[in-house]
Amino acid sequence: MSIRVAVVGLGWAGRELWLPLLREHADFEVVAVVDADPASRAAFREETGLAVYPTVDAFTAREVDLAVVAVPNHLHVEVAGALLATGISVFVEKPVCLSSAEVDVLAMAERRGGMLLAGSAARYRGDVAAMRRTLAELGDIRHVDLGWTRSRGVPRAGGWFTQRGKAGGGALFDLGWHLVDTLAFLLGPAHFTQVIGVTSDDFVNVGAWRAAWRQDEPGAEAADVEDTARGFLVRDDGVSVSLRASWASHEARDVSSIRVEGRAGVAELRCTFGFSPNRDPEPVLTVTREGTTTRLPVPAERIGIEYTRQLDDLAAMLADPGTRGRAIAETRPIVQMIENFYASAGSARARRTVPAYQ
Repeated sequence: MSIRVAVVGLGWAGRELWLPLLREHADFEVVAVVDADPASRAAFREETGLAVYPTVDAFTAREVDLAVVAVPNHLHVEVAGALLATGISVFVEKPVCLSSAEVDVLAMAERRGGMLLAGSAARYRGDVAAMRRTLAELGDIRHVDLGWTRSRGVPRAGGWFTQRGKAGGGALFDLGWHLVDTLAFLLGPAHFTQVIGVTSDDFVNVGAWRAAWRQDEPGAEAADVEDTARGFLVRDDGVSVSLRASWASHEARDVSSIRVEGRAGVAELRCTFGFSPNRDPEPVLTVTREGTTTRLPVPAERIGIEYTRQLDDLAAMLADPGTRGRAIAETRPIVQMIENFYASAGSARARRTVPAYQ
């Protein structure tokens, strides 16, 4: 029996990513779509014949088993909370929410209603899985370098993606969340006992650094988020982590990189997460021991296959009562880290603005 799904939001993620994948997947049946914009609803209804509603209160758990929430970040908790309260289970892609207080709201909503599912698709990549299999050979893990750097990949200024009040933040929320979720997949979940971060916004309001391949909605307001976040973190298991998330840089390509240092060796993966066409031609995974570097095989995969695998896993998670509470447990340390990162960055920025003679 298929899982009846409602997709909430007809922006790029809902329209171009989740709806096609769900409609192609044998485990799911899309039975409803929700969008606040009347023109979007009318156009989509005419194109597909599916039921399209202005709000999520148009259906109940009798008609819908799962809702995929693909609305702007600041609406995640409002929408997901309302759905959970009616008994409908909810899947929310990163960032799940924007603050520790919102984590508490979702935790309460899940305890009283449907099941909350969440996560990043990056952990479903074949190259990431291959890297994970090498870690047992590295001995005790000491340090991890995480990076996702675009050459020119700033979302269009003025859209919700670059407004702090709607997105929560910039590259740290957008790219950094994927990196930290991938770290938890590789090493296991952990809280961060130390967080030091800095941010910069050199490119975010400069048109030449925009991502031509992104289909973001235009807006009139200047961006007020960072395009780059650089930080140093320490997990509660003693592993140190350097983190860089950048929407724009002087690099030639968009590159994601993970380097894991262990007592017995170092593993490094270089690839490109996401859908950017400006990517490395293929992922490269290496292990280095005592001065000798060996390249390991990784699967050749089509771009975006990780999202299909995520849906495969989603059906199994929905059927497992043990899934309840897992999304909250995984989300809380990421949100707390981001809050502490921005607090550190704000303190550093304030010190930079004080004249040297004071």
